[in-house]
Amino acid sequence: MYAVSFLVSLSVLDVSWFQDPAAAPQDPPPSNSRREALERASRELTPAASAPPPASPFRLIDIAVNVTGAAGTSTERDAVLSDLQGGGHDPRKRGFTLQQAELSLVGAVDPYLRAEARLVAFLDPIEGETIVELEEAFGVTQSLPYGLQLKFGQYLTEFGRINTQHPHAWDFQDQPLIATRLFGPDGMRGPGARLSWLVPGDSYTELMVGAQNANGETMASFLANDEYYEERPIGGRAFAERDFTSFGDLVWTFRAHTGFDLTDSSNVQFGGSVALGPNATGNDGETVLYGIDFSWRWRPLENDKGWPFVKIEGEFLGRAFDAAGQVDENDPLDPGDDVVVDERTLRDHGFYLQGLWGFAPRWAVGLRGEWAGGSGDSYDADADTFGRDFDAFRADRLRIAPLLAFHPTEFSRFRVQYNYDDSDHLGDEVHSVWIGFDVLIGSHPPHKY
Repeated sequence: MYAVSFLVSLSVLDVSWFQDPAAAPQDPPPSNSRREALERASRELTPAASAPPPASPFRLIDIAVNVTGAAGTSTERDAVLSDLQGGGHDPRKRGFTLQQAELSLVGAVDPYLRAEARLVAFLDPIEGETIVELEEAFGVTQSLPYGLQLKFGQYLTEFGRINTQHPHAWDFQDQPLIATRLFGPDGMRGPGARLSWLVPGDSYTELMVGAQNANGETMASFLANDEYYEERPIGGRAFAERDFTSFGDLVWTFRAHTGFDLTDSSNVQFGGSVALGPNATGNDGETVLYGIDFSWRWRPLENDKGWPFVKIEGEFLGRAFDAAGQVDENDPLDPGDDVVVDERTLRDHGFYLQGLWGFAPRWAVGLRGEWAGGSGDSYDADADTFGRDFDAFRADRLRIAPLLAFHPTEFSRFRVQYNYDDSDHLGDEVHSVWIGFDVLIGSHPPHKY
C-alpha cells in the first residue's frame, strides 16, 4: 500500500518544460495547496489501522539532463580553431564536438529558500579527455521583505545577458567573441553572494550588488590562476600570485536592469553592469569591467506554441586592465637581455547584435554580427616584441554568423550555423560550418526572460 501511495505522489509532480522559444520568467516555488494535495492523497491511501508515517515535508524537484553537441568543418586547422572558437563549449574541432552534458537539479528547500545545482561534463575536443565541472550550486531566498533577495553559493556572475546563460539556452552555437575575451572560456563565475532589490513600481526594475572570490580559472580578468595564464596570458603578462588581504581583493559587481511592455505583444529590457577587482599581474594590478545590454521581443497574443516571434538583443562590453610593471628576465644568467614590460592600461571592448525570427511553427532563422578590438600593446615573450595583432584574444576581429534552427518538439533542437571570421592575427579569412543539436531528458524549469 505504501508503494501505491509513493507512485500516486510521483504522478502529481510538476514536470513542466519551457515551450516558448522567446523565454519566460522562472516559475514560483511550489504552493502550499500543492503540498496539501499530496499529503491528502497519501492519507487517503494509508490504511486506518496503520501507524501514520513520520512527519516530513514533501519537496518538489526538477531533474534534467541537457546534451549539446555539434559537427562541422572549417577552412582552418584544429590548432587554430582552439583559439578562433575560444569558448570552452564552442564547436572547436573539425568533425564532432560534445559541447556539454549538463545535469540540472532545481527545487524548493522550504518556504524560505530554493536551491539549484548544475554539474557539467564535456570532452576536450583535441585530447578526448573527459572534464567534469561544478558549474553552479547556490541557494536563493524566497521571502525577504521590501523586495530584497539574497543569492549565495557558486553561481554565474549576473553581468550582462550572455554570461548567465547556459550553452543549451544560447540562440547561437558559440559564445560571443567579446564575452570569451572578458569572461574566459567558461564564463565568469565563482563562490560569493549577491543581494538584489526589486524596486516598487508598475514596471520591472531590479538593482543588484554582489561579491565573489577573484581567483580561479573562471575569473579570467581578475586573479585567475597560473594554469589559465599559461594558456591565455592577458596582454602576454606573467602570472603573479596575490594573497587575500581584505574585502577589496574580492570581485565586486553592480547591475541595474529594467523592462516594460511597449504593446500587448512586445516589450523591451535594458541593463547596465560594472565589476571591479584585482588582477594577476602584480600588487598594483586592477581590473574594471563594464557593459550595457538590451533586448526587444515581439510575439502576437494569438500564436501557435510561441510562433511566430521576433527577438533582437545585444551587448557592448569593455575592460580596463591595469597591468602592473614586470621584468622578463629571459636568461637569468644574462642580465643584459632583460625586457622591461611597463605598467600599462590595456583596453578591450566589443559588441554583438543578434536577431532571431520564428517565421513558421518549429522553424527560426537568425543573424549575429560582432566585433572586438582594443588598445595597449600585448607582450610576446617568445619574440620580445609588443603589439596586438599576434594576440588571438586581443587582436581586432569581425564575425558574421547566419543561423537556421528547427525545433521538432520543446525537448529537442537542431541548428545549422555558418561563421565568417576576419581577424588581424590570421593571414586569411576563415569560413566554418557547424551543425548542432540539443536534447533534453527530464524536467527543466523555464529560463529567465
